Amino acid sequence: MKKTIARAALAAAAALAVLAACGQVPFRSSEPRFAVDPAWPKPLPGNWILGQVAGIAVDKEDHIWIIHRPGTLVDDEKGAMQNPPATRCCTPAPAVLEFDAQGNLYRSWGAPGKGYDWPEMEHGIYLDQAGNVWIAGNGNKDHQILKFTPDGQFLAQFGKAGSNGGSNSTTQLGRPAHMEIDAQANELYVADGYQNRRVLVLDAGSFAYKRHWGAYGNRPSDEKLAAYDPGKPRSQQFGNPVHCARLSRDGLVYVCDRANDRIQVFERSGSFVKEFRVEPQTLQNGSVWDLALSQDAKQKYLFMADGANGQVVILERENGEVVSKFGRNGRMAGEFKWVHNIAIDSKGNLYTTEVGTGRRAQKFSRTN
Repeated sequence: MKKTIARAALAAAAALAVLAACGQVPFRSSEPRFAVDPAWPKPLPGNWILGQVAGIAVDKEDHIWIIHRPGTLVDDEKGAMQNPPATRCCTPAPAVLEFDAQGNLYRSWGAPGKGYDWPEMEHGIYLDQAGNVWIAGNGNKDHQILKFTPDGQFLAQFGKAGSNGGSNSTTQLGRPAHMEIDAQANELYVADGYQNRRVLVLDAGSFAYKRHWGAYGNRPSDEKLAAYDPGKPRSQQFGNPVHCARLSRDGLVYVCDRANDRIQVFERSGSFVKEFRVEPQTLQNGSVWDLALSQDAKQKYLFMADGANGQVVILERENGEVVSKFGRNGRMAGEFKWVHNIAIDSKGNLYTTEVGTGRRAQKFSRTN
C-alpha cells in the first residue's frame, strides 16, 4: 500500500514537473475553471465580417459589446465591396456590436459622423451605469474619447484628434487605450496610453481635470525610454502602452503596464501600493494586455489577457500569485492570436477579443 502511494506521489510530481517545464500551471480544484463556447457568438448577418476586435465590455444586462476595426479587412475579404462585386465575401460589420448572452446580435452602429472625431484606429469600449457607450482610439492622431447613447447617438467628446499636449497635460490625451468610471465618485479613469504614459482622472460629467500619475505614482515623463530588459532595474516610468486601468470595489486601481510585463496597483488617489510581474521574460509586445476582476464579493481573482503568449492568466488579487492559466497560441476554438481584451459577466463567464490576425471574440463559460 505504501509503495502504491509513493508511486502515485512520484507520478504526480513528474506530471507537475512536465507542466512547469512547459510553462503551464495546473488547476487547483478550488480555482475558477472555464470551457470555450465554440457556438458564441452566432454568425453575423448581411455578409458582415469582423476586422481586428480591439475592445469588449459587459453591460448591466449581461449583454456583451465589442468594438472592432472595419478598416483592417484584408484584400481577399473586400471582394463584395467592389463594383461589380468580385466575390461573395464580404463587407465590414459596423464598428460597435452588441450581443445578448446567447450570442445573438442585438444592435450595431458606429462610423464617422458630424460633430465628433471618430477614431482612425478603434480601441477600447466601456459601458457606464446608465448604459452609455464610451470608446477610444489608438491611431496616430487619436487623442480623444467619445461618449454615445446605447443606440449610437453622440453625446460628448473629450480631447481632439491630432492634438496632444504630452503626459502632463490637463486638457488633452495621447492615444488613450481604455477607460472606466468610478460611479460613486463620478470619476473617469483613462489608461492614457499609446503615446502618453499615465493614468488620467477626469470628472465623468464635465471632464474637469482631477489628477494623473505615472508608474509608482511618479510624475510621468515623455523622455525616450530604454527597451524593456527583465535583467535590468525596473523602469520608474510606464512604458507604451499603458493599456488598461481597472477598478476594484475596495478602492484600488489596477494598471496594465504592458511592455514592462507588470500590473501596478494604486489607491484611487494615485498612491502606489504594490506591483505584480507576470511572465517577466516576455519581450515582444509585453504580457499584461488587459484585466478583469472576479465577481465574488471579495473579487479574489484577476483574469489577465496575455496577448504575446496567447493565454489567460488567473492570479490571486491579494498577492499576484499565478494560480492557473489557459489557452495557447493558435486559431482553433479556445486558442488565441493576440488576445487583446477580456471582460466578465455577472455569472463569472469570460469574454475575450483578438487583434492582429486573430480578429474574433470568444466566450469561456465558467464550469465550477
